[in-house]
Amino acid sequence: MGSDHSARSNTVLKGIDVSIFVNKRFLGQKSEISAFARLQYGGRNSKSRSGAALMLALWALFMLSAMVISWASDIQSRLSLSSNANRVLSAEAMACSGADIALHPGISPSSPNLHRQTGSEGYEARIAGEGGRLNLNWLTAGEDPARLDILRRYLELEGVDLNERGAMIDALLDWVEPNTGLHRLNAPAETDDYRPPHALLGSLDELKEIRGWEKFTSRPGWEDDFTINSTGPIDLAWASRDVLRALPGVRDDLVDRFLQLRQGPDGIDGTADDFPFNNLADVQTALGFTAEQFQQIAALVIFKDPVFRITSVGKSGNVRRSVQMLVRKAGNIPQLISWKEI
Repeated sequence: MGSDHSARSNTVLKGIDVSIFVNKRFLGQKSEISAFARLQYGGRNSKSRSGAALMLALWALFMLSAMVISWASDIQSRLSLSSNANRVLSAEAMACSGADIALHPGISPSSPNLHRQTGSEGYEARIAGEGGRLNLNWLTAGEDPARLDILRRYLELEGVDLNERGAMIDALLDWVEPNTGLHRLNAPAETDDYRPPHALLGSLDELKEIRGWEKFTSRPGWEDDFTINSTGPIDLAWASRDVLRALPGVRDDLVDRFLQLRQGPDGIDGTADDFPFNNLADVQTALGFTAEQFQQIAALVIFKDPVFRITSVGKSGNVRRSVQMLVRKAGNIPQLISWKEI
């Protein structure tokens, strides 16, 4: 009986030991499987996180690069604008400096002081007599036939036909005529849309408003031989070829010979090689006129009108700025007539 009990006890114990062993083996395998799964999943998750971080880093680097490029571009643009603004101011200052030099009573048109270059900055100033142009207010004043003939001949030389010339001059005379009741034959009628001021020209641009002058004033450089600011008579020291040809009794060959002498070898007025005329008698001799011949134009011409046109171009790098003045240099203190930027 005791032995049977002992045998059953041993059998039970063995069964318990086997169960424990099996459970341990099972639990161990399960732990190993769980650890492997965790290792495999963790590796995959780690790679995903690393890829995402790399993408974020690259995106941040791209955004930062774009911001830096934009910032640098903005700074460069601001620097360029600032640099250009400084050059503009410098060019304007140079232009004004040249004009100030030209204003001095002791400065002649051929003075070397009218030209200056220092590094990338400088100015070029030019002095020209305004009297060499046709003063339209003077030519039309009093309707003097001799003066009006100068304007007619000039327009003819510029290719304006006979009928058109007549209409243009009559329209101009009506425009400046103080008597509102007087009307020229070839002048356009006054209407609500066209009312001449019946006063002297205040500027050359007014010619654009006069009927019949539209075609002529649309030409490039049409105003080069006109003025309203000179003393009046034509200055033989500065008159252009066509202005000289418009004078009565002055032939083309005489004009060409006179200009060759007046302008000197370089063919430019106002330079050091110009012939030094001193008075109208010198001009009369140069033209080859007798006293009687010169008398035909004596009342229509002058020598060295005191009104001058000063043009000064200032330079700073590749920037250019220009100013233009009309001045009367009759004494020690020049009188400013007009000033403008061009």
